[in-house]
Amino acid sequence: VELVESGGGLVQPGGSLRLSCAASGLTFSANDIYWVRQAAGKGLEWASVVPQGSGRAAYADSVKGRFTAFRDDASNTLYLQMKELQIDDTALYYCATADSFRCSTIRDCSWTGFGYRGQGTQVTVSS
Repeated sequence: VELVESGGGLVQPGGSLRLSCAASGLTFSANDIYWVRQAAGKGLEWASVVPQGSGRAAYADSVKGRFTAFRDDASNTLYLQMKELQIDDTALYYCATADSFRCSTIRDCSWTGFGYRGQGTQVTVSS
């Protein structure tokens, strides 16, 4: 199983980026897939989930209205369209399966050592 994120980079505040997560080796369409992020020196934070099937994506309050997550099961790819980026969005962004992390709160998550996650793609918002 492999999850590979791409699309990160340096962007000015107010700018946009689209992240991608290409999956292989798992039944992508049967899995809820998450975006989680980790800023330097901070804990893991849950950002979004795109449920399997036709379920509607859900978002943390910190990104709601600015981020849109969607999936293309035909190509086994998850996307995160980010707009109105803020300095606080600077983080390493991971795509991950549900069992790969646990959260006591949205901003207090940790990896479980199970499930699958990618290596992350860095998003830096800076002027």
